[in-house]
Amino acid sequence: MTTQPSEVTAMPVEWLLEADQPWVRFRTLRDLLGRPADDPDVVAAHRDTLAYPGVRAILAGLADWPGEALNRHNDAGHPLHKLSLLADLGLTAADPDLAPILDRVLANQSPEGPFTVNLRVNERFGGDGQDHPGWMACDAPTVLAALLDFGLGDDPRVRRALDHLLGLAEDNGWRCVVAEVMGGFRGPGRHDDACPYATLIALRAIGRVPALLESGPAQQGIAALLHLWDIQRERKPYLFGIGTDFRKPKYPLVWYDLLHMVDVLSRFPKARSDPRFQAMLGELMVQSDETGRFTARSMYQAWKGWDFADKKTPSPTITAVAWRAFRRAQGNS
Repeated sequence: MTTQPSEVTAMPVEWLLEADQPWVRFRTLRDLLGRPADDPDVVAAHRDTLAYPGVRAILAGLADWPGEALNRHNDAGHPLHKLSLLADLGLTAADPDLAPILDRVLANQSPEGPFTVNLRVNERFGGDGQDHPGWMACDAPTVLAALLDFGLGDDPRVRRALDHLLGLAEDNGWRCVVAEVMGGFRGPGRHDDACPYATLIALRAIGRVPALLESGPAQQGIAALLHLWDIQRERKPYLFGIGTDFRKPKYPLVWYDLLHMVDVLSRFPKARSDPRFQAMLGELMVQSDETGRFTARSMYQAWKGWDFADKKTPSPTITAVAWRAFRRAQGNS
């Protein structure tokens, strides 16, 4: 059952605070209720998140970072996206079990500045089919955003990676750019087109830095994403379209979809008042039930067994993430 935004009178806060998932309680307290990090309930929720078996398994799996090679960027179970998920669940660089993983991430920095992952590009796409440490505009910003979320924004290596990302901005967003070691790879789009996904995750990283929210690169990226909403029936740059699948609530925030888009854009004052962003919020809100809860309409098989990979039952995680965007859209960050 769907509902119009005006029919939802309040966030389902009590339901979220009673969730079995400790990160939902943590995010609700921090993002929706504005509790400080040292609030006893916040501290308890964070502690319980660290102890959660699924989180423990992710941490154990990331111990050999960068791990397996990435050969498709929407592989939701890849270490790249697991690292990003831990950041969204509220882990920080101060967490002892995360610290050695972050040391490995920070040690894998390219000469150009971005942090690297293991990549494999098939020969038919301009690569050699071998595994290489490298970076692309469609993965490096995800690593950077996670490091900023973990609280490492003052680390000179992170600042160097951020400067490089800002330097890649074009007047129409972020284009398909890769490390020299990746050879002749380029995505399936026009050379001077911005890549919708690269632009989205570049803004995801920039949105973590308050001083950059109204910067030139941020404004260019915002304009690019909002323009894609305008031309959704006409073009699919780099094959990224805005259609039925795009609109389905899906988590983690891995790919080019509506929940990811509103979560990113909601951080930027310039986007919040734009009618196109408001239309996106409306498209998301009408997929809630009459109590304001959201159910996954699509799922990543890699996360089967988690609440956000269940298309039959309302997801506390997706609900908390959606309402985080709604709250930011009202000017509450």
